[in-house]
Amino acid sequence: MKTIYTLIVPFFFTLLSSRAQQSVGLFTNTAESFNGYTLFGPQDSKTTYLINNCGEKVHSWTSEYYPGLSSYLLEDGALLRTGRIPGMGGGSGIVEMFDWEGDVIWSHSVSGTHGRQHHDIELLPNGNILLIVWDKRLQPEVTQAGSSTSNSYINSEQIVEIQPDLINGGASVVWEWKAWDHLVQDSDSDKDNFGSIADKPERIDINFLSLNSTDWLHFNGVDYNKELDQIIISVHNFSEFWIIDHSTSIAEASDSLGGLYGQGGDVLYRWGNPQAYNQGTDADQKLFLQHDTHWIPDSLSDAGKIILYNNQAGTPFGENYSTVNIVELPADSSGFYPYSGGAFGPTSFDWTYQAPNATDFYSNIISGVQRLENGNTLICEGVGGRFFEIDTNGVIVWEYINPVNDLGPILQETIPTDNNVFRCIRYSPQYSAFEGEDLIPQGYIESGSSYDCDLYSLNILEESPIETLINISPNPAEKSIQINLDNSSIKGFNLVVYNISGQVLLKEKYLNLNEPIQLNIEPLKNGIYTIVIRSEFEVVSTKLIVNK
Repeated sequence: MKTIYTLIVPFFFTLLSSRAQQSVGLFTNTAESFNGYTLFGPQDSKTTYLINNCGEKVHSWTSEYYPGLSSYLLEDGALLRTGRIPGMGGGSGIVEMFDWEGDVIWSHSVSGTHGRQHHDIELLPNGNILLIVWDKRLQPEVTQAGSSTSNSYINSEQIVEIQPDLINGGASVVWEWKAWDHLVQDSDSDKDNFGSIADKPERIDINFLSLNSTDWLHFNGVDYNKELDQIIISVHNFSEFWIIDHSTSIAEASDSLGGLYGQGGDVLYRWGNPQAYNQGTDADQKLFLQHDTHWIPDSLSDAGKIILYNNQAGTPFGENYSTVNIVELPADSSGFYPYSGGAFGPTSFDWTYQAPNATDFYSNIISGVQRLENGNTLICEGVGGRFFEIDTNGVIVWEYINPVNDLGPILQETIPTDNNVFRCIRYSPQYSAFEGEDLIPQGYIESGSSYDCDLYSLNILEESPIETLINISPNPAEKSIQINLDNSSIKGFNLVVYNISGQVLLKEKYLNLNEPIQLNIEPLKNGIYTIVIRSEFEVVSTKLIVNK
């Protein structure tokens, strides 16, 4: 009989007699959750919060503006946040940066020069910032472009890249892309942009939507891929995402030639609703008013693929439910998207999360999603401010409901209203923004919570007899270690290195055990780590000290 050595990892969760007694705050926290700090800004609050996995506030920043709408914690500890300027409508107006202490160190608005900035922003590796900005077009211009709308104007969209001046304030515009420069229409040969829509998928059909509203495209998300120098845009009203070339000059971005991919500012790739370029029917539509379309970062599970929140995925079936989806792009190694006509591929999603009872998971607007370092997925169900984390099997391992609305913190056991959240983001305890900062729990945000919660960590409660199974040398170590196994029953295994917070830092699979294993540990900082080896029948563990 094989001996099974078990790695005992404690986990804790909120002890609730019934869900009905609790209305906001933490509902679930298990050991399978990715331990970290979650950033969110309630849509009707001027405060941005950072909480731990127990739902306790560890930090906050307060602005004079409501969010407009996204916010990000930067590597140096600064908060980059959008704000709504009073009188300009929802989700609009200003970008501001706070230091860790909560002081505004920079702010800027492009409203006077370009138009209403709204929804999302993206910090680029060089410190510049991409903005989504309305591009107002008056009725004579709209008519000449080939549209028959009777509106006095419409708001097209543009992506504006600014270079912040953190010393003197303000910012300069260094690049811009306008959807209006890349139109097509087939309704009037005497007007601009006339051509076959089906033959020009790189162009935007100005008549795809009826334009009964002045909000034509409604971009709601922007993301950047450094390796490809490409930008992805979530186009809400078209139920598509578009990818454009960022390597162009401003002049090339307004044309159809130039840039790394040779197409100027024309759309390189689009997906979600081929009806938008006359290459499909209702049955081919995959996206329904989606949000938070972005590349999954390198080193994470499904890296390089596109993940998004598909808000009204149940629409074709007459049901109100959302899904989270992953799309694997058909790009070659150089970032080109082969196209030979028809609808852009693929024909289906690579991965989908849908609640077991589909209608239990639904937000018709806002919302977001994030792939985490342990392979789990964090979801923000925006309407109602519900955040939940699922494991790779779709099991909820962490759940929290935003306890703040337009009146402030909500009293526990009160049915929450007006507690919507545009998006939330989880950061690892090892994220550089936290270096040297005291993340001391400051209590629950909501009033009236008294439950107990303990943050889990990867602790060995019962030591396995690893001295007969694993020998690591040297230990302490600096750059590499050698692992010897003295157990003929282990034929192949997975090796995982955890830090004290339970975060996966290294992961390897070994099949040939005839020779000692050499493991490079240069990426690890000084500290104590746990090495876990899992075979088909056994789990053994030992500690590793890194001292450089």
